[in-house]
Amino acid sequence: MEESGMQGVAMSDNNELVTVFKALADASRLKIVGLLAQKSYTVEQLAAMLGLKASTISHHLSRLAEVGLVSARAEGYYSVYQLEKKALNDHMQRIFSTEQIAEVTADVDMDAFERKVMRDFCQPDGQLKTIPAQRKKLEAVLHYIVKIFELNVRYSEKQINEMLTRFHPDTATLRRELVGYRLMQREGGGGEYWRVA
Repeated sequence: MEESGMQGVAMSDNNELVTVFKALADASRLKIVGLLAQKSYTVEQLAAMLGLKASTISHHLSRLAEVGLVSARAEGYYSVYQLEKKALNDHMQRIFSTEQIAEVTADVDMDAFERKVMRDFCQPDGQLKTIPAQRKKLEAVLHYIVKIFELNVRYSEKQINEMLTRFHPDTATLRRELVGYRLMQREGGGGEYWRVA
């Protein structure tokens, strides 16, 4: 979808997010929004206050109008610009909602770091060269390892050790860390283990 001429056109959520940020990602446009938040102004007034050419102010107002943040009304020979406060509030609520921000990462490879760590720490047969000391790398390894355990299945300590041996002989450390990182739980006194959803 084109970024220009978007007024009245339904934008996808991500396009809206990017377009509104672009419209506001300019110091002069932010100042214009700040001034219009207080009262309405003409292009000439804004140009004088900001020390810019009228054509530059018109360009900035056009960018803000494209995303519905400003509108104009005729007063005699002049166009008077006002901030669309409801539109600004609506944009900000949508843009900064947790769900909206999370949607921006939809095409990001979330497992890339985990795969890189496993490439760095694994031998060709899948055995770990060493158990990572760095917390984030250890967590990535544990997230990879825990996938061999099925959800809603309980395992004895012996079963856990047999399965973990394929990654590293120090199964006690791996067991302890899986529980410590809350990827698995266990009953006290060497009881059963199970994967946490």
